[in-house]
Amino acid sequence: MYARDNDATASHEQQALPDAARIDAAVTALRMLADGTRLRLMWLLREGEHDVSSLAAATGAARPAVSQHLAKLLLAGLVRTRRDGRRALYTASGGHVRRLVIEVLSAADHHLSGEPDHA
Repeated sequence: MYARDNDATASHEQQALPDAARIDAAVTALRMLADGTRLRLMWLLREGEHDVSSLAAATGAARPAVSQHLAKLLLAGLVRTRRDGRRALYTASGGHVRRLVIEVLSAADHHLSGEPDHA
């Protein structure tokens, strides 16, 4: 292969890459999900709305810790919140986030069980 062929291939591959803002947003989302407590919270939030108390009870984490994790997830755009009187209710921010959480845990299931991936 000639050097100019490598240059043409590299140029084409660079054009196909997502822009820096998309990569940064994706890295932030994945970094947020790389924490066990946050991933557990997201698993619960994919189903619907929960308040801090119910999330703390379900995960066994302290309320202040859950609040801090939710704040990070909110800043990353993975969850959204709404007020119901004095309570704040949290949920996954959309279908893409819900599917991401489901897929990453499904991949973990396949890895642990040795089942082959889906085609």
